Amino acid sequence: MSDGGIRVVRRRSHLGRGTPRVALVIETSLASGRDILLGIARYTRECGPWSIYHEPRSLEESVPRWLNEWDGDGIIARVQNAQIAEAVVASGIPAVDVLGVVRRPELPLVHVDNAAIAKLAAGHYLERGFRWFGFCGHHSLNWSNERQEAFQQAVSESGGECLVYHAENGGRENWEDDQDRLAAWVQSLPRPCAVMAANDPGGQKILEACRRVGVRVPDEVAVLGVDNDEPICEISDPPLSSVVPDHQRVGYEAAALLGRIWAGEVPRGSGLSVLTPPAGLISRRSSDVLALEDREVTEAIRLIRDRACQGLAVEDVCRELAVSRSTLQRRFRLLLGRTVHDEIVRVRLDRAQELLAGTDLPIASVATRCGFGRQEYLGAVFRARLGVSPATYRRRAVQTPSRAEVTARVSRSS
Repeated sequence: MSDGGIRVVRRRSHLGRGTPRVALVIETSLASGRDILLGIARYTRECGPWSIYHEPRSLEESVPRWLNEWDGDGIIARVQNAQIAEAVVASGIPAVDVLGVVRRPELPLVHVDNAAIAKLAAGHYLERGFRWFGFCGHHSLNWSNERQEAFQQAVSESGGECLVYHAENGGRENWEDDQDRLAAWVQSLPRPCAVMAANDPGGQKILEACRRVGVRVPDEVAVLGVDNDEPICEISDPPLSSVVPDHQRVGYEAAALLGRIWAGEVPRGSGLSVLTPPAGLISRRSSDVLALEDREVTEAIRLIRDRACQGLAVEDVCRELAVSRSTLQRRFRLLLGRTVHDEIVRVRLDRAQELLAGTDLPIASVATRCGFGRQEYLGAVFRARLGVSPATYRRRAVQTPSRAEVTARVSRSS
């Protein structure tokens, strides 16, 4: 039979009679798609095996010709357009979307948390003292709009102002014309200004636009992208800072959700949505700047970032800058909303998080290397500021989320 011109094929299920057969309609041309595949691979190693059907593709490609006749048990797809959504739904096969551009109640969604991504980007800039901001995205893409709205909200709540640029999408404008229009927008920005691009390719375009009009990066305009697509970030000049959305976790949780659908734990057509938090932010030269007019506060922050983990104390900072403690504390609170000690602890805490997540160093060694001295002090700071112990933080950072954690973040879409 047919539905809207798409032939619907009734298929038999292989579940319970052998290895599940799963099709992955996910692009290999973008780092985000490749990371999703890695997350799925991790799940299948732990909970599989699965028989995987996948072929290289780009995000913009149309419905795979083989999908209509494919005889399988599950589909995980980056549903880029209505045609792909219709084909996946018409197949009658349990499916999970990992993009969210086209929402259908028949397709539960696992996706990165765009609001959390934008808030992380805004925090990166706010702690550097910026008051003027910009956002560059695509008004026709919902994930870009979600990032824009959350970024603007975070900026507004801090008392800053955000200017928005919408790039053309869908080939309506050639590259040179788009760059000229973007360059004119960059030139019009108040300075210093902190700009968030909706993704890394957009960030690279902003850097090129800055070069065209002689705007210095990051001194006059700081630039930050999303996805941490390392080839794009490193080929950019200067190298592009970027939020890490954790698409590998998206892939893992999408595979876990498909398993729950098979098990009857998630009703098909329920319109479920799972959002995964960003993994962090990689700071490179494109945003490595402090937007403060107070030179002594700027120098104090640079000193803290260089030496906080070497046991630097507030008195050391004041002595180096030849300024009284009360004066420096007052100016810190005025410009940054925190004390000198707060900044020292923040830098140490950031470094401790990096070491706990990325190394096997004993927690006592982490405490020493980050300037906390004793493991007990490190633990007290973690519990006070993050609500968990260092050991729990490390376990959560290196473990794949459990089914309970996934379930806790599942919410019904509106």
